[in-house]
Amino acid sequence: MRIPEKLKREDEIRIIAPSRSASILSEEGVQIAKQQLENLGFIVSFGKHVFDKDLQNSTSIQQRVEDLHDAFADKNVKGILTVIGGFNSNELLPYIDYELIKNNPKVFCGYSDITAIGTAISTQSGLVTYSGPHFSSFQMKKAQEYQTQFFMQCLMQNEPFELKPSEQWSDDAWYLDQENRIFEKTVWKTYNAGVASGKLWGGNVCTLNLLQGTTYMPNIENAIVFVEDDEMTIPETFARDLTSLLQNAQSIKALVIGRFQRASKISEEQLLFILDKHPILKKIPVLYDVDFGHTQPMFTFPIGGEVQIDAEIGSLKLVRF
Repeated sequence: MRIPEKLKREDEIRIIAPSRSASILSEEGVQIAKQQLENLGFIVSFGKHVFDKDLQNSTSIQQRVEDLHDAFADKNVKGILTVIGGFNSNELLPYIDYELIKNNPKVFCGYSDITAIGTAISTQSGLVTYSGPHFSSFQMKKAQEYQTQFFMQCLMQNEPFELKPSEQWSDDAWYLDQENRIFEKTVWKTYNAGVASGKLWGGNVCTLNLLQGTTYMPNIENAIVFVEDDEMTIPETFARDLTSLLQNAQSIKALVIGRFQRASKISEEQLLFILDKHPILKKIPVLYDVDFGHTQPMFTFPIGGEVQIDAEIGSLKLVRF
């Protein structure tokens, strides 16, 4: 896998909307996120169709692909951030020029529904992409320090480093109320101890599963798999999605699960019940309640990169990203 050139201060970051449009963000929110990135030293630009919208608060396949291609083709652009997630980024996959991306490698970052595009880019062009904050994530004020720290470490440095738990986490609708938030102490938890290292694949599990049976699905055999899901899942659907993913490979080296939102009703009891069903998970390292997914804050990790895990002490180290 090819690592894109790391970002540095004064680099231009292009904002694109391959899923939902930026039209769902407030004007104030756009300005806050833009200012936050500028405060980090970046130049922020926007794709041509970012603020357009259709009946489902997205834009046409052609418009979204055009903005994606323009961002990769523009020599001034060094990094690409997605506006937000959504439901339809997988619509773009057959129409993306992966050769263009292969010839113009650069940082591409987003999460949730963006799992489909990031994974497809990695499998089709051999380029490491990143699961991490959207442009809209930089609107968030409280807990932004942790999120920004690991965004910058993953995208701006080459030296291996450990991903550390946040001090506290929140499941608040922070985008509606930035001030009155409730935080809880963070604890990464071990389901099964063990040590492993290898290639990392994963992201939003229901989105990743959309790729099964296509050429865009990665080979997760002997990989370390990261999975998370949002408030729309429930214990039964997560169990089904996880089972489907595990059946895609004869074996994986380790499993890391992002923290669930309260609305999903996936309590610790429910999660352990689901994990207990699978004999394979009693033989490999498994961590859960980790800082990625749809709770805040989140760290950034490389799709197609390499990671080390020691589940006994709750350690995650990025070694090639």
